[in-house]
Amino acid sequence: ILVAGGNGEGDGINQLNYPTCIFVDRQQNVYVSDSKNHRVVKWKKSATEGLVVAGGEVDGYSGIPLCDPRGIFIDTLDTLYVAEFGNDRLTRWPQGAKEGTVIAGGHGEGAEANQFNRPSGLCFDKWGRIYVADYYNHRVQSFSRK
Repeated sequence: ILVAGGNGEGDGINQLNYPTCIFVDRQQNVYVSDSKNHRVVKWKKSATEGLVVAGGEVDGYSGIPLCDPRGIFIDTLDTLYVAEFGNDRLTRWPQGAKEGTVIAGGHGEGAEANQFNRPSGLCFDKWGRIYVADYYNHRVQSFSRK
């Protein structure tokens, strides 16, 4: 069963370009980190087109764009968290937000405690702490949700 994309590589709202991570929420919406289009796209059940929820072409977006989003997570408040491989940071996007807020990293590429070198995945524990896979630093870091 085709769930998202399937219309060849591209930047159309019914296409994906290098999807790297998926997350399915409680309503069975499928979120896809569309890495080479620098966006996260939400696909409702049985949809033929997605809805850009972060980066890319979010109407009214004026912040620093997403760059190569990889790991994604949606919490119980429908807040989106994105590990940005290309921007070396973790951003938070409340539902309906036009831009994200940096909650970890964002201080340039590096190996200090407040830096990443290509964050690629993330998850939460039951206490709300965030765990981030820091690809080229060969480590996993943990942060409070803030």
